[in-house]
Amino acid sequence: MADMLRMADIPLGYEHAMRDVIERHQVWAYLIAVVFGLSVDWTSSLGDSVPDYLIWGLLGVLLYATFTQTPLTHLSDMFRDRRFMGALLTGNFLVMPAITALLILALPDNDALKLGVLLVLLMPCTDWFVTFTHLGKGDSTRAIAATPVLLIAQLGLLPLYLWLFMGNQFDVNLELGRHLLPAFGGLIIVPLILAFLTEKWAENSRKATGFIRFMGLMPVPLLTVVLFIISMTQVSQIDSTGSLIWPLMILFPAYLLAAALVGKALRLVFRLPMETGRTVIFSLGTRNSFMVLPLALSIPEAWATAVVVIVVQSLLELFGMMLYLRWVPSRLLPDT
Repeated sequence: MADMLRMADIPLGYEHAMRDVIERHQVWAYLIAVVFGLSVDWTSSLGDSVPDYLIWGLLGVLLYATFTQTPLTHLSDMFRDRRFMGALLTGNFLVMPAITALLILALPDNDALKLGVLLVLLMPCTDWFVTFTHLGKGDSTRAIAATPVLLIAQLGLLPLYLWLFMGNQFDVNLELGRHLLPAFGGLIIVPLILAFLTEKWAENSRKATGFIRFMGLMPVPLLTVVLFIISMTQVSQIDSTGSLIWPLMILFPAYLLAAALVGKALRLVFRLPMETGRTVIFSLGTRNSFMVLPLALSIPEAWATAVVVIVVQSLLELFGMMLYLRWVPSRLLPDT
C-alpha cells in the first residue's frame, strides 16, 4: 500500500510514459493471454482447479481500478457540450440498439447466444474507448468526460433493453434476474461506490491522488489475467458451441462497420468538429465486454454460451480497433 501511495512522488511524465507503453501493447497482451489460456486447458485439466472466488476477486478489483479512472465526481460538467452529448447518447442508446436488434435476427435460435450478444453490444465501453480515441486522433478529453455518463446510462438502461428484446420469455427473465442482480450489486455497484468515495478522498488528499494514479496502471494487467483465466476455464464451452460461434465472426464485424458509418452520419447531423466525430465513432464501436463478463459468469451453466460470446466479441473488437486506428482518421473522417 505504501508503494501505491508513493505514486504521487513519481513524475507525471514518467507515469504517462508507462501508461502509454501498456496501452499500446494491450491488444497483443490480451491475444497472448487468450491463446495461452486455451492451450493450457486443451493440454491439461488445470482450469478445473481454478476457484470461483479468484475470478470474482480479480473482476471486482478490475472494475474498481477502472472506475477510479472515470471522473465520477464531475458528472455535471459533461452536459455543457450538448451537441456532443446528443450524438453520443443518440448513437449508443437509440441507433446502435436498434441495429443490434436487427443483427440478432440473423442468429441461430439459441437464447444463450442471443443473450451474450445483447449483453455485450448494448453496453458502450468506458475504458479502452478512451485509449483508442487518443490513438485514433479523436478528442480524448471529451472521451474521458463522457465515461461517467455512458456508465450510468447503460447501467440504468440494460434491464429495459433485455426486457424489450427478450421480454416474451418471462420465465427466462425471472431466472436470469435471480442471478444477475446479486452480481450486478456486488461486482458493479459496490466498486462504483468505492471508486466515487476514493475520488472524493483524492480531492483533499495527495496520498489518495497517488493511489488513483497507481490504479490507472492496473486495468490492462488485470484484464490480461482475467482473460487468461476465463479462456482456460471456458474451452469446453467453445468445443460444445463451435457451430453457434461461427455466425459471430460475421455479426461482430458487421456491427463495427455499422458503428463507424452511424458515427460519421451523427457527426454531420450534430455538426461536430472532426476530432469530436472520431470520438463518437470510437464510442459506438467499443463495447463494455469486461463489465458484462461478471454478469454472464453469474448466470446458470445452461447460459454459459454467453460467456464465450463476450470473450469472442472482445477479441474481434480489439482487431477491429486496430483497423479503426488506420481507417477512421485517414479515410472515414480525415482532416480537411
